[in-house]
Amino acid sequence: MIRLAPLLLAFALCGITALRAEPFPEGRSQRTVNVAGEDIEVHAYKPARYAGGPILMVLHGLGRNAPGYRDYAIAAADAQGWLIVAPLFDRERFRTWRYQTGGMVRNQRADGEFAVEPPAQWTGQLFLAIIDAVRLAEGRPDLPYSLIGHSAGGQALSRFAAFMPQQARHIIIANPSTWLWPSRDVRFPYGFGGLPATMAEDAALRRYLAQPVIVLLGSADVRRDDNLNLREEAERQGANRLDRGRNAFRAAQQLAQQRGWPFHWRLVEVPGVGHSARRMIGSAEALAMLSQQ
Repeated sequence: MIRLAPLLLAFALCGITALRAEPFPEGRSQRTVNVAGEDIEVHAYKPARYAGGPILMVLHGLGRNAPGYRDYAIAAADAQGWLIVAPLFDRERFRTWRYQTGGMVRNQRADGEFAVEPPAQWTGQLFLAIIDAVRLAEGRPDLPYSLIGHSAGGQALSRFAAFMPQQARHIIIANPSTWLWPSRDVRFPYGFGGLPATMAEDAALRRYLAQPVIVLLGSADVRRDDNLNLREEAERQGANRLDRGRNAFRAAQQLAQQRGWPFHWRLVEVPGVGHSARRMIGSAEALAMLSQQ
């Protein structure tokens, strides 16, 4: 894996070029944060009498409904004292290669090694820079954070968990259409195949399996709808989102057991829920996972 710690520090300190200095107000709010030259619209929610609780970043799906995704987490935020931030990644700038698959590989090829974009341009850098911008606004540079993404946002977090050095307490991946498979035999963006050796070596796979990933699946998310990825590589992961999530978790667990590696993923299913961001993000199961240290 490419070593990014110094780069991340520089990005956090220098990339935030425009930020309202005051803390976020109580209740719902919206502001624009400029990070690394990108204006990102951020929808936030701060509970009344907020006392410095953790940040929860909520990543939207294909509908780009950032305000709605923020609102899905409000009840949990009020109960737990979290600060919710839901950035908007618009279609024009953040197409599939740059949102769902992390902005690492622009041009997909059938064989050979991929040309990887500079790490400073990976979309996961924006996630972390937005978190640092929120910390700066709140005057709390050490504010802990978790991330939850549904559908397309879950796909983004699958690649984020694998390739971005970070200190998230939880990375909740809910009902994505595809996963980053823990294998070099499957080509990126569905696996590690075709990536430079430093991004696909055993150490990289081991780090991926050690991340605080929560595989959050709706037990009724079995419809093959218009937004389900039906490419051959995706179909190999399973017939629907529920199957793909279960299979990805099982593959990761088996690899960790075979190699004797640490495995920190957890599989949680929400009974009776289909492909609903509102019901997944607002579920008791998601709340229970986020409440754990």
